[in-house]
Amino acid sequence: MHLSVSCRIAESFLSKEEASMSLEQLADLAVAAGYDAICMRASQVGVQSPIDDVLTARKIAEDRGLDISMITGDFDIVYNNDQGPECLRNITPYLDLAEALGAPLLRVCVKQQDDIVHAQAAADKAADRGLTLVHQCHTLSLFETLDGMVECLEAIDRPNFGLIFEAANLEECGQNYGAATIERLSPWIRNVYLQNQKLNPDGEVTLDTWCRGPVSFDIAQVHEPGGIDFASVFKGLKTIGYDGAITVHQSGPEDDDTSAVTAAKETANYLRALWE
Repeated sequence: MHLSVSCRIAESFLSKEEASMSLEQLADLAVAAGYDAICMRASQVGVQSPIDDVLTARKIAEDRGLDISMITGDFDIVYNNDQGPECLRNITPYLDLAEALGAPLLRVCVKQQDDIVHAQAAADKAADRGLTLVHQCHTLSLFETLDGMVECLEAIDRPNFGLIFEAANLEECGQNYGAATIERLSPWIRNVYLQNQKLNPDGEVTLDTWCRGPVSFDIAQVHEPGGIDFASVFKGLKTIGYDGAITVHQSGPEDDDTSAVTAAKETANYLRALWE
């Protein structure tokens, strides 16, 4: 298992722009908790960052023996908003960022059918540099439902345009996320995000979806029982022979009594035991 921790752990659930710890602290946390890589987000470095900051970020990771598994280069992609697909129309700064960080994957955003032609062009430019574009299973996008994402991926039809498999967003959209779904998506899965939730009509968080309206849930740490069936997810991934990054994409604990370091360690230990 190539275990990656997202910079998401150094953000709160609803505030994704301000980091709660420095990259040095995050990298030290990753090493202490037994991770192999960092999934970089714009809260640490992005296309808005000076090149010196980007190169410093790469050195921080390399000095600790950590890879950069993927980049999410701006906040519009993070928020999956209407400006998210603009990255496809000007992909060069994102490719430059990925190369500078030594990251093989770039997360992008596709919201409308009109974005597909731009996704194709962006993927072609990425291919020239040996890089891969990926889209997360995500609400309010063409990647909400299983059928929708397969249709979109087949339409884009580029070997270096793939998928970040993510069970929680599938669950929010009323989709199965088990072995059959993973098998159907297997030609495109290039990264796996893990975050946990417990569906609850009176939950503390409500997100909109296109396919079924608002969905409410409570946030749970990955290792907490009663949420996403990660054993089922791992069974499906093993069946298809998945050997890419598995990324803990969980916001930092909101409970003041639970540190991010403790949560990261407990999650890493749980996932490694589950994968064996």
